[in-house]
Amino acid sequence: MSASNAPGAVRRALPKKSEGEQRGPRSPKRLLVYFLLSLGLLVMSAPFLWMAVSAFKTTGELSASPPVWIPTEWTLENFRKLLDKLNLPLYFMNSVIVALLVTVSNLVFCSMLGYALAKLYFVGRNKIFGLVLGALMVPGNLMLLPLFVLMSKLQLIDSYAGLVLPFAAGAFGVFLMRQFMQSIPDELLEAARMDGAGEWYIFWRIVMPLVKPALATLSIFTFLGSWNNFVWPLIATNDPDKYTLPVALATFATDPNKAGGSNGMLMAGAFLVVLPVLVLFIALQRHFTQGIATAGMK
Repeated sequence: MSASNAPGAVRRALPKKSEGEQRGPRSPKRLLVYFLLSLGLLVMSAPFLWMAVSAFKTTGELSASPPVWIPTEWTLENFRKLLDKLNLPLYFMNSVIVALLVTVSNLVFCSMLGYALAKLYFVGRNKIFGLVLGALMVPGNLMLLPLFVLMSKLQLIDSYAGLVLPFAAGAFGVFLMRQFMQSIPDELLEAARMDGAGEWYIFWRIVMPLVKPALATLSIFTFLGSWNNFVWPLIATNDPDKYTLPVALATFATDPNKAGGSNGMLMAGAFLVVLPVLVLFIALQRHFTQGIATAGMK
C-alpha cells in the first residue's frame, strides 16, 4: 500500500459515527432558536386555542376573572343554543357549495391555462402571462364594484353563480400551475405526441398526475380564501337564505335580539368556521408541504 493511500484506508477502517455523534451536543444557539420558534408558535396558536376551548365552556367560566383556560365542565350547550337561534345547517351548506365550486373550477381552469402558458407555443403567450402577472398586482377590493355591476347586469345577485363565477379562476392559481408545469420535461410530452396522444390526453393523463402537489397547494389556498370570504358574499347577497357561514355569523353577532352578548355561541360559531379548513389542511398536509418544497427548488 502506498503512503498516499494510507490515510484513506485508515479512514475507511475506522467505525462510522452515528448521526447524533456527528452533530455533537446541541449548541446554546440552536436551543435558543428552538425556544424562540416554540414561543412564536405558542403566541400564534393562543387565539385559536382560546377560541376552541371557549366553545365548550359554560357562561360562568367565559366571564370568569382571572380567565379560565381549561374548563372544569365541558359542555355542548353553546352549540345547541347556536343551532336553536341560527339556521346553521343552511349557512354551512351554502359555504360548502360555494367553496367547493370555486375550488374545483380553479383547479380545472387554472391548470388548463397554466398548461397552455407553460407547454404550448402560440402567438401572444408571453403577453397573456404578463396580464396574469399584472392581475396579481391589482388589489382585490378594487374589483368589487366592477364585479357587482357585472353580476347585476347578468342578474346573478342572490345566486350561487354570482358567488362562484367572479372567483372561478384566479391569477395566483394560473401563475402557480404555470410555474410548476414548466418543470415537466418537454421530452416526455413530445414522446407522447409521437405515440399519437392528443393534447387533451396528455393534459389529463400525463400532466395532471405529475402536478398533484401543486393541485393540493392550490386547493388549500383556494378553499381557504373562498371559505373565509366575507366582503363579496355580503355585497352579492340580499337574501338571508343565500348567506354563507361567515356572513351569517357576522349578522348574528351584531343582532342583539339573537346573539344577546353570548360569547359562548360566537366562539362555537367561529370554531365551526375554522374546523373544515383545519380538516382539509390535515388531510392534504403531505401534498401541501411537498408542493411548497418543490416550488422552492425551482
